[in-house]
Amino acid sequence: MNDKLLVVKEDVDRLIATAIQEIGTAESSKALQDIRVKYTGKKGELTQISKQMKDLEKDEKPVLGQLINEFHQTFNKTIERKQEEVTQKELAAQLASESMDISLPGRRQNFGTRHLLTQTREDLEDLFLGMGYQVIEGPEVELDSYNFEKMNLPKNHPARDMQDTFYISEEVLLRTHTSPVQARAMEKHDFEKNGPLKMVSPGKVFRRDNDDATHSHQFHQLEGLLVAEKITMADLKGTLLQFAKAFFGEEREIRLRPSFFSFTEPSVEVDVSCFKCGGQGCGICKGTGWIEVLGAGLVHPNVLEMSGIDSTKYSGFAFGVGIDRVAMLKHNVDDIRHFYQNDLRFLTQFKGGQN
Repeated sequence: MNDKLLVVKEDVDRLIATAIQEIGTAESSKALQDIRVKYTGKKGELTQISKQMKDLEKDEKPVLGQLINEFHQTFNKTIERKQEEVTQKELAAQLASESMDISLPGRRQNFGTRHLLTQTREDLEDLFLGMGYQVIEGPEVELDSYNFEKMNLPKNHPARDMQDTFYISEEVLLRTHTSPVQARAMEKHDFEKNGPLKMVSPGKVFRRDNDDATHSHQFHQLEGLLVAEKITMADLKGTLLQFAKAFFGEEREIRLRPSFFSFTEPSVEVDVSCFKCGGQGCGICKGTGWIEVLGAGLVHPNVLEMSGIDSTKYSGFAFGVGIDRVAMLKHNVDDIRHFYQNDLRFLTQFKGGQN
């Protein structure tokens, strides 16, 4: 080993001894980082020694390379051990200074819930799915022909006044009920291939009503339809009785009162026995023992024929449930506007349907 290489080796030995000593006295992560830069950085002392390799003989250069590698190995192991020690001390000091009580329970996260109208709609859908119905949805922006004419409400028919709505053009409007979905479904249904048509069509509807405690220009409906051979009022009553018992309570009874709807004949208003007083008479049922919940009837032959169905072979029944109305009745909500005002004091009372 010539004199020049000997001097370099002594410099490396001295450097590692000094570095180990400084690492041992370091008290912080910052101090360790400064030591790392001082010895192994781009302008560090070891880098300066490495530059002397160009002055060595060819057979001496590998010797210096080995010395430098040994320095890195010793230096890195020493600084890593010290870093673990310093990190633990710094963490302990931080915990002490911040006075963190790790025994405290965590902050509870508040979870949102489905809106009461969504809960009610899903409950109704589940009920009728269990009875063999399918759920079919349709457009909220509808054609006059489907919304009125195919529902046996020709232009200038006086019954249209009860369903005045928002018109986009003379033939395009915001639907006033979900019955147009039934007309669309009947047009497409193949009775020979698929058998009876059993469906419910839930969704948002619009009417030109003044907003008050029981009316809104926007509300929700779920309409049901069954078309098959030899359907009678007995089938309708049995279905609605099952609905009332499942939704309002097993003790409920229903009654049918004659009414008028252009798309059904005969038509009925359906009342359910009061679930507050059991039919004895109270403020909710206005002393009658009964609460009106929906309209229904046998599908008018004209409606069947306009959808391409032979009314001499097939018959059916239809019913329309106001989702807002039954939600108000079931949960004793006194104002329909509560559903649309986004008041958390109201909405958080109904915890079903949690996401």
